[in-house]
Amino acid sequence: MKKNIAVVGCGYWGKNLVRNFYELGSLSAICDPDKKLSANFSKVYSVKDLSYEEVLSDSSINGVVLAVPAPLHASLAIQAMNNKKHVFVEKPLAMNQKEAEDMIEAAKKNNVKLMVGHLLQYHPVFMHIRKVVNSGELGKLYYISSSRLSFGKVRSEEDVIWSFAPHDISMILSLTNHPPHSVRTESSCILQNNIADTANVYMEFDSNLKAQISVSWMHPFKEQKLIVAGELGMLVFDDTLTWNQKLSFYNHKIDFNDTLPILNKADVEYINVDESEPLKNECKHFIDVVNTDAKPLTDGHEGLRALNILNSVNTSPYES
Repeated sequence: MKKNIAVVGCGYWGKNLVRNFYELGSLSAICDPDKKLSANFSKVYSVKDLSYEEVLSDSSINGVVLAVPAPLHASLAIQAMNNKKHVFVEKPLAMNQKEAEDMIEAAKKNNVKLMVGHLLQYHPVFMHIRKVVNSGELGKLYYISSSRLSFGKVRSEEDVIWSFAPHDISMILSLTNHPPHSVRTESSCILQNNIADTANVYMEFDSNLKAQISVSWMHPFKEQKLIVAGELGMLVFDDTLTWNQKLSFYNHKIDFNDTLPILNKADVEYINVDESEPLKNECKHFIDVVNTDAKPLTDGHEGLRALNILNSVNTSPYES
């Protein structure tokens, strides 16, 4: 395995990326403005501790992973791509559409690849759900519900929608394969002015498909659940359960007596999915992106589509 990837940002989430790229044998260098922190990581993982300028000028580094505050995503990513580095940037891709489009253009101009960290796209359970939906096994989709709730960690630089909802938006867009024609949001600022602590996002798609996202860091317990309901049954992905119970199928039927719908319940069936770590899968994918002709599953265009929904929550009504 080539050691040709640098991780920039070794903090709350970056430390997990450092560990995974090291375990995969691809970590070449780390970079963090906190030199005490970066020196410690350099010692623990026996890799170079570089400034960002040194990362960009190092010809042995072909991929740059950015785990930095979102306002820095666009500028640092474009710098890296202008230096012919492939880039993996954590979610959200950028702060606005213009930044995202500039990043996509920089990747195209420099013939490098841009990947955004929509982690749950690499979760084996969600990958199975996407396969089932695309195969038509659920029939016509009726609704999708996604919840990401917990007690803390409260942010001050971004609200709960920008912090939590990118994952849910990315999953829903992946299942529908097209943007919604309308988005409506309800949110509450409880702990800080102008920073939402709880929110519900409602999306409407063609064919009368509806989707709902609930996010909160003021919830008494952790809940991470995706429900996909179709005419031939319902899939439930509960990421708080043990692996063999994470994905369940409810073969509920809806019959009609004249014009009155009759709901027929069925017992739950658990679906076996091979276990693997989503973050490690995501890191492996970026290694392939850097070293082969592989195209990012979550590329800049996918990141832009999710970003447009994020930006729409502050503007009503949204139109695709």
